[in-house]
Amino acid sequence: MLTFELFGKNGCARCKSAYAKLSHLITKTGRSAEAAVTYHDMDTVDGLAEGAFHDVMAVPTTILRDADGRTLARWDGRLPPSAEVKAYLASGGRGA
Repeated sequence: MLTFELFGKNGCARCKSAYAKLSHLITKTGRSAEAAVTYHDMDTVDGLAEGAFHDVMAVPTTILRDADGRTLARWDGRLPPSAEVKAYLASGGRGA
């Protein structure tokens, strides 16, 4: 299972766009059973704690993890490029 951990804020248009983009790409590639998006709201105590643990300094930040929790990719302060996300989804996380 691939997990896209998205760190954002509810009032952030780029954060909402990143969530929508990731969800759309997962659905479009037919990988809903193998990939998911987890959202961490950086306006909450839990979100801030999770963000601090992962050294998140800008929103949106997306961290892609494999089933074993290893980091495969990271995009700080920007939307993940569609081509890179599609490559990870197509390969099942074996690399872009």
